[in-house]
Amino acid sequence: MIRVAFCCHGNICRSTLAESVFTYRVRELGLADQFVIDSFATSTEEIGNPPHRGTVNKLREVGIPLVPHRAKQITVRDYDSFDYIIGMDGWNMRNLNRMLKGDPEGKIYKFLTFAGSDRDIADPWYTGNFDVTYDDIIEGCEGFLSYLKNNGEIKAIAKLNGE
Repeated sequence: MIRVAFCCHGNICRSTLAESVFTYRVRELGLADQFVIDSFATSTEEIGNPPHRGTVNKLREVGIPLVPHRAKQITVRDYDSFDYIIGMDGWNMRNLNRMLKGDPEGKIYKFLTFAGSDRDIADPWYTGNFDVTYDDIIEGCEGFLSYLKNNGEIKAIAKLNGE
């Protein structure tokens, strides 16, 4: 089982969008039984709140089901429960490293590094542009799936990258 936690500041926009998109993608590929997928905040500002309406609307627009979710903050206990803790931007990467005691097991990754980029996932909280955020998340998800395939961590994904 590959345990993945997507993390952003409030856990209502980017990380919940990534959780829903990645969950949909692994189901589409027939890999759902190989994953545990969740999302978290690095702050306490939105704890208990549902996903942002922009996230909900974007998922509806592209036909991807929203994973039922309420914002929650990541903790040191969660560090032990996940193999990959994926931050959306540099600010969240710093917070994750601080909150999770410096990442002693090397589990924290910046999302778009899996796609060969050091860019941040665009934050729609500030931009209002969920289209750009969605495109970034698609890029990150495909890069992450390729990374897992190339490392032999997932099996039977002939549909990945048009193969």
